[in-house]
Amino acid sequence: MIWNTMMGTSILSIPWGIKQAGFTTGMCVIMLMGILTLYCCYRVVKSRSMISSVDTSTWEYPDVCRYYFGSFGQWSSLLFSLVSLIGAMIVYWVLMSNFLFNTGRFIFNFIHHINDTDAVLSTNNSNPVICPSAGSGDHPNNGSMIFYANDTGLEQFEKWWNKSKTVPFYLIGLLLPLLNFKSPSFFSKFNILGTVSVLYLIFLVTFKAIHLGFHLEFHWFMQTEYFVPEIRFQFPQLTGVLTLAFFIHNCIITLLKNNKNQENNVRDLSIAYMLVTLTYLYIGVLVFASFPSPPLTKDCIEQNFLDNFPSSDILSFIARIFLLFQMMTVYPLLGYLARVQLLGHVFGDVYPSIFHVLTLNLIIVGAGVIMACFYPNIGGIIRYSGAACGLAFVFIYPSLIYMISLHQEDRLTWPKLIFHIFIIILGLANLIVQFFM
Repeated sequence: MIWNTMMGTSILSIPWGIKQAGFTTGMCVIMLMGILTLYCCYRVVKSRSMISSVDTSTWEYPDVCRYYFGSFGQWSSLLFSLVSLIGAMIVYWVLMSNFLFNTGRFIFNFIHHINDTDAVLSTNNSNPVICPSAGSGDHPNNGSMIFYANDTGLEQFEKWWNKSKTVPFYLIGLLLPLLNFKSPSFFSKFNILGTVSVLYLIFLVTFKAIHLGFHLEFHWFMQTEYFVPEIRFQFPQLTGVLTLAFFIHNCIITLLKNNKNQENNVRDLSIAYMLVTLTYLYIGVLVFASFPSPPLTKDCIEQNFLDNFPSSDILSFIARIFLLFQMMTVYPLLGYLARVQLLGHVFGDVYPSIFHVLTLNLIIVGAGVIMACFYPNIGGIIRYSGAACGLAFVFIYPSLIYMISLHQEDRLTWPKLIFHIFIIILGLANLIVQFFM
């Protein structure tokens, strides 16, 4: 359950993050961030048991923050929780626009017998891998097809089916009404799609790696034409992505409440984090190692690694279809959570009126459309929102609450104080450095 909940859109950006950090550095960062976020999540799980003066059996983590920090803790935890939810919804909108665009392009190309690998740099084999951004994975190609310009039908298709100018708006008519539902129970029935999507991605990556083979050459500090160095100063971009990729701290207490044997919570949490870490390593390592360089360069790895497969690729088409339907069911659930947290705290009612709900949903949808049109870089969105929400929920609050509780019991030692202050400093550095990478 925890593995299924934690696995999200970040998995698509892990190979790009490894490319930014360097192969060996990237693997080390994934394992270290997994251990660090697991420890902080463990501190969240144990936070209620540190309070002996009141009954905390029904408390959530914001209640713990309110106990220690008053109204500031309550509202700041609400703010950072909303940052994580709305950030995830923006990433979902960008990805859904991407998947819908590529799905439409696959159908159009199939009907008109168009080979879209002719328009971009690609490998020349039966399993082509493309470089849509012509060598720069940081600036995805936001347009559509740029060939056969004398074809009137294709010109009209490009005009009305553009990744950044039209497709993000088409989603409004479908998803905005779904956000206004009072209950998300219907969409929660489709949670199995998340597991199916991740399992299919694992199959896709494995299949492609077998056919492409491994392309690795180790250069520790100097970049060559086709290979990035093992250590790159852009590695904090991966830590920002991983902060959100391992982020479950704001709802872990709720998830573990359903455990029949509460004494197994720590064990189950550790197993879940181990599985998530192994999944990220598996996807990231296979995509990076099998990416064909030469003839392409590792810098061609996109922020969404599915963009490195042409829209005509049938296996990638199936993956996009799976992910599109999964995200269309999860998106209203995220909107419901944002509504419950914001309107419930402000108005004391999760559905005060259709006007309040519609206004909130328009703001959230508008943010997604704007980002899909002008900044469709999911790696950037994930690392900024991940570092921001992780600053509070992953690094600061768990460490501060633990130190305060130990101090109240006269059990705070210098090693524990220094260690947890170091964790807080890491969180601050993780956020600040995102703006300089």
